[in-house]
Amino acid sequence: MKIISIANRKGGVGKTTTAINVATALSAIEKKVLVMDFDPQGNATTSLGIAKEKGKPSTYEVLIGINQPKSAIVPTNLPYFDLMPSSPDLAAAEIELINVPKREYRLKSALESVASNYDYVIVDCPPSLNLISINALTAATDVIVPLQCEFLALEGLADLMKNINAVKRNFNPQLKLLGIILTMFSRQNNLSKMIEVDVRKYFGDKVFDTVIPRNVRVAEAPSHGKPVLIYDFKSSGAQAYINLAKEILKREKDI
Repeated sequence: MKIISIANRKGGVGKTTTAINVATALSAIEKKVLVMDFDPQGNATTSLGIAKEKGKPSTYEVLIGINQPKSAIVPTNLPYFDLMPSSPDLAAAEIELINVPKREYRLKSALESVASNYDYVIVDCPPSLNLISINALTAATDVIVPLQCEFLALEGLADLMKNINAVKRNFNPQLKLLGIILTMFSRQNNLSKMIEVDVRKYFGDKVFDTVIPRNVRVAEAPSHGKPVLIYDFKSSGAQAYINLAKEILKREKDI
C-alpha cells in the first residue's frame, strides 16, 4: 500500500482537487483507493457529494482513538473508491493529543488495520503545518506538493520543503517527495511561465511534467459533488489529472 499525502501550508493551491481527482483516475484502472479528508474544513468530503453528519465517525475519531478506521470509511459513488470523511472537530485534535505519547504516529498506527484493503491511501492535508499534518506526513510513504502558479505560493515552497525534511529526519526516514505539481497554470500568463521555469530549474525532475491548467470546469465540479473527471471528462482539467495519475504510476515503477 502506498500512502500519499497531498501537502502545502498555503490554502487554495489545489490540494483537495488533486487528491480526489488522482484518486478517481486510479480507481478507474481498478486500483483500490481510500481518500482521507484530514482537513477540518472537510472540502474533500463535500467535493465528493458526501454530507458531513454530526455524530458519524470521521478522521477526528480515528486520530484520537475513539473509533477504528473501518467504522469511519464510507463508499463513494465510484467503484474501488472509498472516503474517510472529515469533521470540524478535527481542529481540536492537536490540543487533545498534546500530552499523548508518540502523538505524531497516531495516524500511522491507525492505518495498519486497513493497509491490506487498499492499493493507495491519499491524505488531503490541512493548509498548515500542525500536528494533523505531521501525522499525515509521518504515516506517508510519499508526498505530493501542489504549487499554485502565483508568486506568494512560490515564496513559501522552500519553507515547506524544510518542514517536509524535518518530518523525514525526526519521524519518517522513508518519506519521499514524489513530486511537485504546478496548478492553476495559465499559458497566457507570463507569471505562470516564469514560475514554471524557476521551479523546474531549482527542483529539476521532482516537478511533474504535467501541469494543471486554470479551468472553469475544475472550479465548478465540487459544487456538483463530483470530481472533474466525472463532471466533465473531456475538459482540459480532467485530462491533466489523468496525465498526472499516469506520471505517478510511472514514477512509482521507476522508484
